[in-house]
Order: sequence, then C-alpha cells, then structure tokens
Amino acid sequence: MIPLLDLQAQYRSIKKEVDDRIQEVLDAQYFIMGDSVKNFEKEINSYIGANHSFGCASGSDALLLALMAIDIEPGDYVITSPFTFFATAGAISRLGAIPIFIDIEHDSFNIDPEKIREFLEGKSDLSKKLQIPFEKIKAIIPVHLYGQMADMDPIMEIAKQYDLFVIEDAAQSIGSKYKGKDAGTIGDFGCFSFFPSKNLGAYGDGGLITVKDDTLAEKTNILRLHGAKPKYHHKFIGINSRLDAIQAAVLSVKLKYLNEWSHRRNEIAHMYSSLFQETGLVSEYKGCSECSSLSSCEFPDRKIVLPKETTGTPEENGFHIYHQYTIRLKNRDSLSEFLDSEKIGNAVYYPVPLHIQECFLKFRYQLGDFPVSECVSQQSISLPIYPELKEEEIYKVVDAVSKFVNL
Repeated sequence: MIPLLDLQAQYRSIKKEVDDRIQEVLDAQYFIMGDSVKNFEKEINSYIGANHSFGCASGSDALLLALMAIDIEPGDYVITSPFTFFATAGAISRLGAIPIFIDIEHDSFNIDPEKIREFLEGKSDLSKKLQIPFEKIKAIIPVHLYGQMADMDPIMEIAKQYDLFVIEDAAQSIGSKYKGKDAGTIGDFGCFSFFPSKNLGAYGDGGLITVKDDTLAEKTNILRLHGAKPKYHHKFIGINSRLDAIQAAVLSVKLKYLNEWSHRRNEIAHMYSSLFQETGLVSEYKGCSECSSLSSCEFPDRKIVLPKETTGTPEENGFHIYHQYTIRLKNRDSLSEFLDSEKIGNAVYYPVPLHIQECFLKFRYQLGDFPVSECVSQQSISLPIYPELKEEEIYKVVDAVSKFVNL
C-alpha cells in the first residue's frame, strides 16, 4: 500500500529526538505555556521572519483570534475564498460576520485578486446581486492553498486602497515564499495550523498566529489568554487558546527538518509532473477562465491537468511547498475508486465549495456563482506526497493514474 501520507515513517526518522524532548516536558511538569512554548515561538518567528508569533490551540483559533483582534462584529463582512477548508469561513461566521466569497484562479486554486477588485468596484454580477454596504467590509482572508501562496501584491494594493485588513490563511503553507517573503509575513496577520497531517504537524491540535503591528500583537496575545492582563484582570473578552508545551516540544524538533522536508516535497512534485508529461495524457486546459457554469464546462476527456506553479516559481523568487499534489480530470470520483482498489492513497480537497454548504445558504449564494471553484471541486484529486515517498512508489502512482485514464 502507498498511503496518502506516512507519519509513521517520519516519526521513525526523528523518534529519539522527539521522545527525549517530550520526556523533558514530563520531567518539568510544566504543561501550559512556559519555556517550551516560548522557545518554539522564538524559533518559528525567526524561521519565517515575522514581527510577532504566538502559539495557539489550532489554526482555526488563529483565524478567530485575528478577526477578534480587529474587532469584527455581527453584520461585518470579510472577503475570502469558497474553495478552502471550512475553518476559514467558519471563523468569520462564529463572530456573526458574513463571508463574501470570491472565485479562484483556475491554475493556482487561490483567490483571484482581479475578481476581488471587480467586486469592490461594483462591476461584478455578484456585487450587484448581494448589494453589500461597502463600509461594512473589514478584511480579506486569502488562503495559500496546497502550499502555494496567493498573489499577494495586488491583494495588498486592494486592501490599502479600501482600508481593509489582510489575514493570511497560511494553514497549508508554512515555508512557502512569494517574491522572497514567507507566508504569514505580508498581511497584517498570518494563521498557521499544526494539525498532524500538515507539513509541520504536531501530535494533536496546534496553531500559531503572526502579527505585524505591535499594538495588535499585544492585543492578540491577551485575547488568547481569556483576555486577561494581568491574570484575573480582563481587558477583553478573550478565549482560551494556548499551544500546549508537549506540542511545542514536538514542533521544535520537527522545525529543524522542515526545510529539508519541504525541498523533498518540491522534488517529488516535479518528478510527478515530469513523469505525467511523458505519458502524453497532460492537457494545458484553461477553460475555467471562460467557463460560466459547471454545466458548460468542456473539460477534455482522457486528459489530466497538472498543478501549476504561479507565485511559487524560483524565477519569481517563490517556493511551493506542495502540502498537496493535486491534479484535475473529468471523472475524478472514478479515479479515486480505482486508486483505492490499487491500494494507493488519495483524497479530495474539497468536494463541496463553501458557498453551497448548507450552513451558508442563508447568505443567498447559489450554484453557478463561482464556476471555477465549482468545476475544480468536481475535478481535483490529491495524490500521495510526503518526504519519505520512494521513487518506485512515485512511478507506481503515475502508472496507476495513466492506466485508469487509458481505460
């Protein structure tokens, strides 16, 4: 069997270091905050070049803390992508705010800056349909999906023009770069997840938030500790969201290997793409840029579309860390079943875009509003990728996909 991700192989390679570091925490009996957490925060802050970094309980909480720090209230609006994990829009809604979904680029799967601008200028069909009071729009949350950063320069320009905060959802992109800058360091906030399957994964839940502004940093730090400063004196209504010491200890060990792991993932992705190109089954399909709905999609039969490096190319001083290696093809679900039968791991991220999730239907979105996201959700599938993946296993995956497409 070739798993989608092999965490056991990773653990075996660093077992003694991890076990020793966990034992140090057990010996100290200091499980909440303390030196273990402080040291990791300093290490990660240095690694990505952030102004301030604070560990928290999860990537979801990091998003929530960022929104709380900028005083998002019921009735406010926040722009984000409909093609991402639920936590992005979930954090917005938990505060009573309303997500404004903007469609994605067909090649990067990241939010399309031009569509953000069209919406804010009132030129898109969506802006005319929703009739949102623009003074209630407070922030943009670009998601750096699958390990490649969104196109941040135009997003930051738009944010400056319309006086909006930018919160980077960097849950899948720690170590990725955009024009030499790390994920989580360009916007006002960066939100990271250390869910076990992430490129830098804990042994349970964990997250981190980076903050650019000194005043917002102090507020964020207080908010994660019940809003108290000093203890038992509550300046804000905060939450209990702390990265625990054992997880910080594990992450400190893993952080030393992250560059090596990220470069190996990049190598594997390029090997996949090279081998797929040799099969003659690859299409340079660009139909999503003109596609008006899922029903009008003319995706090519018996072809696959490979992931594309846009902001993540070395020529742009970028870096794609390939949290996922995701291809597209017309009969995705059948391929998934075939790979299951061949005992090859695979996953679909994400089969239902957020705008048509049941809990968001009240916001008057409907099928057809975001055709690129809708097409991609029906066509994308992620293949095994992790640093320990062997060359012969990569060949086997490519052969299996090729065999299916040629059936």
